Formats: sequence, structure tokens, C-alpha cells
Amino acid sequence: MKVEYINPFIESVHELFSTMLNSKASRGNVAIARGDGASHDIVALIGLSGPARGMVTMAFPVKTALNIVNRLLGSDLRIMDDTVSDAIAEVVNIVAGGAKARLKIGNGPPIDLSLPTVVRGNNFCVDYPTKSIWLEVPFDADLGPFVMRVTFKMEEKKGDG
Repeated sequence: MKVEYINPFIESVHELFSTMLNSKASRGNVAIARGDGASHDIVALIGLSGPARGMVTMAFPVKTALNIVNRLLGSDLRIMDDTVSDAIAEVVNIVAGGAKARLKIGNGPPIDLSLPTVVRGNNFCVDYPTKSIWLEVPFDADLGPFVMRVTFKMEEKKGDG
């Protein structure tokens, strides 16, 4: 995965926080992800297919997830439930969708997004495919810290043949 491909995802996070959450998220250093990473209580995953194949994940501590969901929904939720899972799924969907729009390649086919998947709890491990290279971007926001990981490969252009 080329490092410059991470920028549309970072821009999408910034746009989500500034426009929908009336907040600010500052990114840390982009690095190649090593292992499972920091502890997380809720992880949202969404797949990319078409001219770009891969996955985007966002991992949040409970407090950050609740702060984001409460700001997004104008609510005062205090426990992790289906509403929180659904809203966090929508967060990763918005981020991936924003990046997808920025990654549009000429007149080629669009990048497709899968339905988001959310895993929550305090005793799980996310195992990523061993040969995939993930770029990890930590964020620090006034709503709390979180981590985004992205991996994908752009489809090679076919010759005229």
C-alpha cells in the first residue's frame, strides 16, 4: 500500500469531525501497524472492493465511542448497546465513503463498500491477514483517542491488448 493513499482517509476523518461532530481530531504519525495494536473496546471494519480492494478499521475505547455517538445523535448514552454499535458502524461508513469519493479514478468503475461490521467487548483480538500491510493512524480528539487502520491495493491498469 502506498502511503499517499492514506491521505483521503485522514481527510475524511477530519471532515467528519469538523462537520458532523463539531469537533477536532488531530492525527499522530502514520506508521505500519504492528500486531493487534493498542487495547480497544469497539472496532468497526468495512471492506473495499472494485478498483481498490482492502479494508478500513477504526478502534475506539468505550469513552471515546460514547462521546462520538452522543455528539452524533444528541443523546446521553452511558452504556455500550446496539445504538452505539450502529452509530460506530455509520462512522466507519462515513469515513470510508468520504475517502472513496476522493479516490475516484478517472472514468473507471467506482470503489464499492461492504456493510460495516462492529465488534465490541473487552476480550477479543482482531487478526489481520498476515501478508497484508496496514497503515495505522492514531488520532487524538477532544472526544477521545482512537486509531484508524487502512489496507488496500489499487487494481493494476489492464493493457489495451
